[in-house]
Amino acid sequence: MFAEENPKQLAQVALVVLLIVGCIAVLLPMIGAVLFAFVVWICTWPLYSEKLLPRLGRRDTLGASVMTALLVLVMLLPMIFLAGSLASGADKLIDFAKPYIDQGMPLEPPAWLSGLPFFGREIESFWHQLAGNREELNALLKQLVAPARQFALALGGIAANGLLQLALVLFVVFFLYRDGAKVSHALYVAAHKLGGALGDEMIDKTRDTVVGVMLGIVGTAAAQGTVAMLGFLIAGVPGAVLLGFATFFLSMVPIGPPLIWGGAAAWLYAQEQSGWAIFMVFYGLFIISSIDNFVKPILIARGAGISILLIGLGVLGGVLVFGFIGIFLGPVLLALGHMLFGRWTREENPA
Repeated sequence: MFAEENPKQLAQVALVVLLIVGCIAVLLPMIGAVLFAFVVWICTWPLYSEKLLPRLGRRDTLGASVMTALLVLVMLLPMIFLAGSLASGADKLIDFAKPYIDQGMPLEPPAWLSGLPFFGREIESFWHQLAGNREELNALLKQLVAPARQFALALGGIAANGLLQLALVLFVVFFLYRDGAKVSHALYVAAHKLGGALGDEMIDKTRDTVVGVMLGIVGTAAAQGTVAMLGFLIAGVPGAVLLGFATFFLSMVPIGPPLIWGGAAAWLYAQEQSGWAIFMVFYGLFIISSIDNFVKPILIARGAGISILLIGLGVLGGVLVFGFIGIFLGPVLLALGHMLFGRWTREENPA
């Protein structure tokens, strides 16, 4: 009936649906980078529009170029510095292991290794077995070559993909800065047409939640990196500044910081500094990691204006469903759902 009476409208609806599906299909491989570019743009737009752009005479293209260059310095330089330091550390590790590969393992393991609690005797027995049988050692090394090569290839693929995604983010965010006023106006007009005052409120809520989540993540990362660096300096761990940078970046990963301070504690124990190793473990558990467990939800909730429970559920569920960008999408979706539910259940005041 509808098709017979309104063939033109049906064709128009079908054309719009096909267009939407086509746009989604084109953007789907890049949706994570595009959404993260919007996150960066939303969080830095006040700094760009109120501080940088007036100093450049309101020249949009120049302002967007300068802001993108600043983001390159902030986002890429620390990663390049960290990668170079890790490469240097890998070279030192290879130099350390090469004599053992060429000349074989010593008959007795290091004293700190055999003195480890619970596993020291088993490690010492396995060490004697390998040291006394070169063929078995070579067979073990051959078994480890393939997994190590696969791990290195996977790690290289992740790094290359990360750099590609970051380049795409910077490319998209340049145009968001250049045409930011038009984009912002279009978003508010579209939201108002779809939902009226509710649409405007949803746009504002989305912006506040994204800014709050970014504030919590970056603020917590900076706090963890600073506190970790101080702990490494106190304990006398070499490369404290580098390890602080590594803690800053790995704080995005739930088990990231324990890998750093745990490795520092193991190094201190290997140097027969048991007291400082114990200090590092307690410092990492109760100081470094506690920042992530307590400070991050408070910062995000304060910036986003929603409860800590919704923030925690949103971040966890968002990461499981959407990956890294879910850190931002999860809380935003729950915040908007909470707002809609509150408006629906709100009792109107009697006249």
